[in-house]
Amino acid sequence: MATDIQQELERAAETTELPWLGIDLRRTALGIGGLALFVTLWWIASLFQPDFILPSPLAVAERFVSEAASGEMTTALGQSVRHWIPGTIVGTLLGVATGIALGWSRLLDDISSPVVRTLRPVPPLALIGFAIAWFGINHTGAAFIIAVGAFWINFYASYGGVEGVSDDLLDVARSLGVQSDLELIRSVVIPAASPEIMTGIRTGIGRCWMLVVASEIFGVPGIGRRILRASNNLQVDLVITYILVLSLMFLLVDTVFRAVQKRVLVWR
Repeated sequence: MATDIQQELERAAETTELPWLGIDLRRTALGIGGLALFVTLWWIASLFQPDFILPSPLAVAERFVSEAASGEMTTALGQSVRHWIPGTIVGTLLGVATGIALGWSRLLDDISSPVVRTLRPVPPLALIGFAIAWFGINHTGAAFIIAVGAFWINFYASYGGVEGVSDDLLDVARSLGVQSDLELIRSVVIPAASPEIMTGIRTGIGRCWMLVVASEIFGVPGIGRRILRASNNLQVDLVITYILVLSLMFLLVDTVFRAVQKRVLVWR
């Protein structure tokens, strides 16, 4: 007991936090140090390479500022968001709903299992032809590619979460008068599986940002298209600039979602 108390005191002493922001100053300082080391190594490596192979951090920073000032960055980001948001939302909702349904119903699972196992290995990029044929070269076609990627991540996360719900919880709920499947799903299954479901949603959000570039391969305007065009012209500084835009947007969205996740899962 005394050892446990001593360990807690040592852990508290090692952690310096800003309680009103929930920021660990020690971890933040280490992260900044790691980032500074990475930029330093990047700068040193760029001294021995031409700009079209590895531009310096300063050159990328100048390009970033010029793209932001010209409005090109805002335009490209807005174009990507037009298919990223609907694709992510549709794929997430369908994936979660299907995962819950098949994870709960053995009959539905048995019926759909051959189809699921057949379609699961198909990468979203293999469906570009269908996207063009069904929706055209536009934001809807790109959103379709993103939705496919989001669907499978959320489907398996939700399916696994529902399968992992303890039978004891269901028995307790039934003993308290909860009998219908819909009521059990609403009051027991979804809350119990919510950690896995939320993890799947968070993972899917990141995967969808990765798919933004892939979904714009066939001509849809956006950040991915800018990266591909810059790569073809050996404008590596521009490529890195828009990769940073993707990273910063993901960091923003992921931070917001983590805050929501903590609030939803506060019971843990």
